[in-house]
Amino acid sequence: MVTRRDFIKAGLLTVAGMAIPISALEMFKPEAMASLVRSFSEKKRWAFVVDTNKCVGCGMCAKACKLENEIPFDADVQRTWVERYIQLKDGDVVIDSPKGARLGFTSNDPYGHEIKDEEITKEFFVPKLCNQCEKPSCVQVCPAGATYKTEDGVSLVDRSWCIGCGYCITNCPYYARFFNPVTNTADKCTFCYHRITKGKNTACIDACAFGVRKIGYINDPKSEVFKIISTQRVAVLKPEYGNEPHVFYLGLDHIVR
Repeated sequence: MVTRRDFIKAGLLTVAGMAIPISALEMFKPEAMASLVRSFSEKKRWAFVVDTNKCVGCGMCAKACKLENEIPFDADVQRTWVERYIQLKDGDVVIDSPKGARLGFTSNDPYGHEIKDEEITKEFFVPKLCNQCEKPSCVQVCPAGATYKTEDGVSLVDRSWCIGCGYCITNCPYYARFFNPVTNTADKCTFCYHRITKGKNTACIDACAFGVRKIGYINDPKSEVFKIISTQRVAVLKPEYGNEPHVFYLGLDHIVR
């Protein structure tokens, strides 16, 4: 007898058009699976994986990004950054990311207040960047048509058209956009589009010695990104906004915002 659960699974596999193990589908959180299933097609679609279990908070990724993309090094703006989460034994959570962590975290003194080891329940790092959403709210609100999405899923900003109104910045639920003080335009992570379209890795990936970050086509069975998302439990940030982000996290803790 075919149950409703079996019917739904069969439907998903038909839409996907791929041989995905049922066991893999059961591991996905709904928000992650929505993006994955929709993306299976002949059309290539970039996606990113961040393994939070491996991040040590060295900040080399944030530093490399600034240098690669000519983002003012000392300004408090960045295309990618690393957040530190410290959960205390009284239940409070402290989150900091000084200068995007471009110089890493060297001591337990967020905002200048030292936290002793015996006060901490757990501490970890979470790299963040533009989520290259399937439904980017930043693109929808741009009155000048300066921000747009490429056919392979990356949202970009045409600086020659940007009027600096800031609508895209305020409408990004991930705070991934900022006002570039040099160009006087909106700015954001591009997945290093100028590099990946030439077969190279992003600058942040090349700078990471721990294999935290990976990029690839979400619908290419040969890509590592595809293999990770197909076989491991992944999650996305803020799925409640419906933007369908394409940065997938491994080991994402429930206290991450």
